[in-house]
Amino acid sequence: MTATRTSLSGARLVTATGTVDGGRLTVEGALITGFGGTPEPGDVDLTGYLVVPGFVDLHVHGGGGASYTSADGEEVMAAARFHRLHGTTTTVASTVTAELDELCHQAAVLAELTQDGVLAGVHFEGPFIARGRCGAHAPALLRDPAPEPLGRLLDAAKGHARMVTLAPELPGGLDAVRTLVDAGVVAAVGHSAADYRTVRAAIDAGATVATHLFNGMPALGHRDPGPVGALLEDDRVTVELIDDGVHVHPAVVGLVHRAVGAGRIALVTDAMSAAGMGDGAYRLGPLDIRVRAGVAELADSSSIAGSTLTLDRAFKRAVTVDGFTPEQASRSLSAVPARLLGLGDRVGSLETGKQADLVVLDAAHDVVAVMQKGVWVAGAGHLPTLRAKS
Repeated sequence: MTATRTSLSGARLVTATGTVDGGRLTVEGALITGFGGTPEPGDVDLTGYLVVPGFVDLHVHGGGGASYTSADGEEVMAAARFHRLHGTTTTVASTVTAELDELCHQAAVLAELTQDGVLAGVHFEGPFIARGRCGAHAPALLRDPAPEPLGRLLDAAKGHARMVTLAPELPGGLDAVRTLVDAGVVAAVGHSAADYRTVRAAIDAGATVATHLFNGMPALGHRDPGPVGALLEDDRVTVELIDDGVHVHPAVVGLVHRAVGAGRIALVTDAMSAAGMGDGAYRLGPLDIRVRAGVAELADSSSIAGSTLTLDRAFKRAVTVDGFTPEQASRSLSAVPARLLGLGDRVGSLETGKQADLVVLDAAHDVVAVMQKGVWVAGAGHLPTLRAKS
């Protein structure tokens, strides 16, 4: 059977080695097979458009009215489809603190869908986090990261656990980091009240990610740098940022960008089921959520509870508000998280031999079309083709 061949001509291509204006990209089957060549009749005409790699979301709980914590396969696939329409072609599904048996059940469903190629793995956010910094996690369900519960979660994920967020100051926290690293799972510091020294120890033990930097941790202090200071200063750490204009002020996003560079930033959504939906009442794990003016908060307080962000909006904000170039934004939305997940040889950049995951953006940086594994999953009907000269 001959693989389907598609050629895209005329676009501004953000590739792994730089930006090519008026470039040509060829896809055969699920892979990118080459760049360059003369435009031909039948090529998709992307003159005036920007093409970037498909986005990779390390941290997302749901969207489009559906949740990854539902333990319902159809609902999980609906959430993945929603974010795919917004350019996210690789998704790690994030859980929320719950009873351990329930988390294991959720993990088993998410692991099966990872095996099927719908997801790229499981991110356990909680229950191994600090009570005083738990945010939208049920305090009564938190626990220390002892070997038995941590092992149960990893076993339930059947080898598809990609990341675990924990507070390293909890009893057994540093040992848990080492256990995760030994198992090939990313250890992330988050929802933590740890002091600077303890976070430094966690990084030395192998922690490599700051879960939504600034959120769920003490503020940076000039006498007490805390988690933020330790996580920012170490080149081994990639910092997540939720760039929705709510979680982190644009000036702070700019400061972080200038301090660490796009190569250490992973822009994430932390989106919940309300993403893409209207204001109203929702659930995030076992908790009631209220969304007003697009901001998700715990129903019984003003604490932020995830987001309603999509990664196409994060890309647009990064470029139009925060001072990223399209190349830098693409790096933080695609290459950096792909590398963290150990998927950099397959996704995260436009390169020959890699998966044909790409997003077509117009001059306003809005999504026009999305391709995943060589198949248009959104917007293909709006794209013109080159015609033969008469």
